Amino acid sequence: MSAETLPTCYRHPDRETRLACSACGRPTCVDCVQRADVGQKCRECAAPDGHARVITADQIRAGGRRSAPVAFTFLGVCVAVHLVGLFAPEIGDWVFASGAQVNALVGQGEWYRLFTAAFLHSPAGFTHILFNMFALYLFGPQLEREAGSGPFAALYLASALAGGAAFYFANAGGVAVGASGAIFGLFGAWLAASLRNRHTPAGQAGLRQLLLLLGLNLALPLFVPGIAWEAHVGGLAAGFVIALMWSLFARPAQAALLRTLVAAAVGGAALALVAL
Repeated sequence: MSAETLPTCYRHPDRETRLACSACGRPTCVDCVQRADVGQKCRECAAPDGHARVITADQIRAGGRRSAPVAFTFLGVCVAVHLVGLFAPEIGDWVFASGAQVNALVGQGEWYRLFTAAFLHSPAGFTHILFNMFALYLFGPQLEREAGSGPFAALYLASALAGGAAFYFANAGGVAVGASGAIFGLFGAWLAASLRNRHTPAGQAGLRQLLLLLGLNLALPLFVPGIAWEAHVGGLAAGFVIALMWSLFARPAQAALLRTLVAAAVGGAALALVAL
């Protein structure tokens, strides 16, 4: 991860690059760029027929979604479940009752609720899901492109479990829903990346912005009642620790597998603490 958030190659989303095609503007890595009479071109624009392929804005956005399938899948599932609750209240009530993190039931062995609650949001209004999904849209895709889809999915779910575990231990009789623990896990991962790059001007600027954002969100429960701030703290800590551990093996051949296992271990530890 990089606080400078460099673009990634249009054909290799795991590779950051400062190069771009002079014809269509897409970012390209050194393996995909080809020299041209003027500037440099991607493989498609440098085709033998000599005609540059026109890339539309819709195609660029679609490429971004394809390179971050897990983030957009999580976002889509949360929105779909919320819409079901709005337009089919009876089904929504059943889903809520079956999947919400009811700590009394978690204590009786329904540990799966720590996971399912991360895909449910309060049916009372749009503010809850709007904030979480907007944050996922802003911070999720870039993190997935840089870390890989498997590690990203593991970090997201591990942060959700850690947030749920923190809420469980802090509020034995509480009930909670929402992806906030997972979202704060993304914040924690970006915080770890920003701290590693704090000695650069871009890193310092990114760190200041992120700390301001985190401060505002962590202070929100002081003014808005009913927010499970414990889940925020638990998810933030999990994402931060996972990203720090990722930095120990940033570029080995099996980095994606190792990152996935690290995040899965953190999530498993959180679940085991609740199960004991």
